[in-house]
Amino acid sequence: MFATYRPILSLLRGTAFLLAASGLHGLLLPLRGQLEGFSTASLGLMGTAWAGGFVTGCFFAPRIVRRAGHVRAFGAFAAAGAIVALLTGLIIDEYVWILLRAFTGFTMAGAFMVIESWLNEKATNENRGTVFGLYMMVTYASIMGGQMIVAGGDVKSASLFMITGILFCLSLLPTAVSTASHPKPLQDVKLDVKGLYANSPVSAVACLLIGIANGAWGTLGAVYGARIGIPTAEIALMMSLVVVAGAAMQLPAGRLSDKTDRRFVLAGAAFGAALFALAIFLFEPRSSVFVIVFTAAYGAFAYTLYSIAVAHANDHARPEDFVKVSGGLLLLYGFGTMIGPLLAAALMGWMRPEGLFLATAFAHLCLAGYTLLRISRRAPVPIGDRDAFKTQPADRSVTPEALRLDPRRKAEADG
Repeated sequence: MFATYRPILSLLRGTAFLLAASGLHGLLLPLRGQLEGFSTASLGLMGTAWAGGFVTGCFFAPRIVRRAGHVRAFGAFAAAGAIVALLTGLIIDEYVWILLRAFTGFTMAGAFMVIESWLNEKATNENRGTVFGLYMMVTYASIMGGQMIVAGGDVKSASLFMITGILFCLSLLPTAVSTASHPKPLQDVKLDVKGLYANSPVSAVACLLIGIANGAWGTLGAVYGARIGIPTAEIALMMSLVVVAGAAMQLPAGRLSDKTDRRFVLAGAAFGAALFALAIFLFEPRSSVFVIVFTAAYGAFAYTLYSIAVAHANDHARPEDFVKVSGGLLLLYGFGTMIGPLLAAALMGWMRPEGLFLATAFAHLCLAGYTLLRISRRAPVPIGDRDAFKTQPADRSVTPEALRLDPRRKAEADG
């Protein structure tokens, strides 16, 4: 049995280093930028640039991989990530960082697509669920591990930028020395917004709004923590616990949605996220314990929303359209993450650090209101006709290629 998973475990080691580097760099930049006095608008634009580069990479990276091959393309993407990480440590300039973040987003999309297609090639119909589960575990654990490295380093020095570069380089080794056969060429990514909306208006609108909220938090959550005086180690813990709490709550929320109209669960979770966000905005807490507890509670609601929205869309879609629908929703989520940081940065600059939560609450309340409106317009799918709920990553660390690993993907989609 171990021999069956050995090639997959090798790829997952490379994935772990890549995601740890991404998590470390993504948290380090806003913290260092805050110390350097970068404007809130510039810090928000870094998140928008990263998301824009990532979405662009999802569309164009397959062409690079087809031309250069998986190993050489992945080597180029990971090396570019290391170069950018080191450049951000050498050139402390907000405008340069915005440009470099766009390059990082593009290279990360390409690197993730290579690994995800490789894992999909190694997976079989019998172990696809296990491989997908392992990949999700590595995704969450590695991002959290990378973020926690910040807690043990000095944000003011160049050492953390160097560590980021080292992690990017380490991600090269498993694929560079692998003797496994290359996977099939990557397929081009397409986005049919009209088709996604026709399939499920709630899911299409929800994924865009969830992206706005999660993009705002993911980009500026650390800036919020720094501006209210929380120590760096506790900021790293706060950022990690938000995602972990959301991951832990996905399964119970999903099981509840299997037994009722998923839209009620979606609206309820959106109201819950908005409630905790508004509590932080109104009470302006400064106690680290209070902030960490309330942001974790916020994450428990906010980071369950994406999975429920995707499950609702797939209830209305044909089984053979799973990859098309889920991949399109992931791209809509990506577009939302481009908008969120700009909205949150504007409110934080105009008001106070807690303006971040006003931005997320606005997105979540819009989501809840629209979902309740649609409940009166369309009957739910009968429970017996639905697919069972499956967790989905609500982060910008996976691409549409990862959806081909999902066990719900039908055999005919393997082509």
